[in-house]
Amino acid sequence: EVEVVESGGGSVQAGESLRLSCAASGFTFDDRSVAWFRQAPGKEREGVSCISSSDGSAYYKDSLKDRFTISTDNAKNTVYLQMDSLKPGDTAVYYCAVTLYIFCGLEADEYNYWGQGTQVSVSS
Repeated sequence: EVEVVESGGGSVQAGESLRLSCAASGFTFDDRSVAWFRQAPGKEREGVSCISSSDGSAYYKDSLKDRFTISTDNAKNTVYLQMDSLKPGDTAVYYCAVTLYIFCGLEADEYNYWGQGTQVSVSS
């Protein structure tokens, strides 16, 4: 059975950092591409970052690439999203998603498996 579980969310002050984790069971990340999405209240879900299993290439929403970093620890079968210099506008539920493709993108319909999400709240 495939399961994707996010953790690491929380409430922080603007300027602080958080690291989100995405752990999987039922498959390994070394042959699956993974993305992080987020959804703020009243807004559509948007792609934040993804990492391709083909060559480890990482992609980011343009406005976030200077503050967010995606990485994979294959030994732990975990994907991380390091978020630095957080802003109130980063407040959202963050979701980890997994695709069967070896190349990743930031369109939600490309992804087959989703976690339940973890809340990130940033106060000013």
